[in-house]
Amino acid sequence: MKFLFDLFPVLCFFAMYWVSDIFAATAAAIAATVAQVAWLRLRRRRVEPMLWASLGIILVFGGLTLALRERLFIMWKPTVLYWLFAAVLAVSAAAFDRNLIRALMSKELRLPEPVWERLNWSWVAFFALMGAVNLLVAYNFSEAVWVQFKLFGGVGLMLLFVLGQALVIGRYLGEAPERKGEP
Repeated sequence: MKFLFDLFPVLCFFAMYWVSDIFAATAAAIAATVAQVAWLRLRRRRVEPMLWASLGIILVFGGLTLALRERLFIMWKPTVLYWLFAAVLAVSAAAFDRNLIRALMSKELRLPEPVWERLNWSWVAFFALMGAVNLLVAYNFSEAVWVQFKLFGGVGLMLLFVLGQALVIGRYLGEAPERKGEP
């Protein structure tokens, strides 16, 4: 259910695009993201930092798209979000010695420290690459191809990446994790 909840704005964007245009789709994505945050707040649930970031970015880039009637702003939105995620993960690890992937998943998984580090840096690389691929598609293909890539390509690549991560993690399940400073 969480996966569908997270995809809700993308699905609204996609559905509205096919019945109208990119500007109506952008308005639908903004409304859907605002509705997500409002729903969580009304239910007194925590709004994840990633959702706050997504809300801010869709309000800025979606707002610019609608105000200036320039579709490239909404086409930049996924890249900005992906690169923001990559930067947060990289800076947290490099500057603050804080592995956010481990912080998110350590309650469910016990892995050796080197595996956590590889997972974190692989997510950094994945998000950086996804941002670049989004721009490649946005600038080299039609708007319709970009919209299809946004839904099917982006979600498909994310699922493949998560599956790959699961295969890597699966090798270490059941092993005792190494602690920093232990031989």
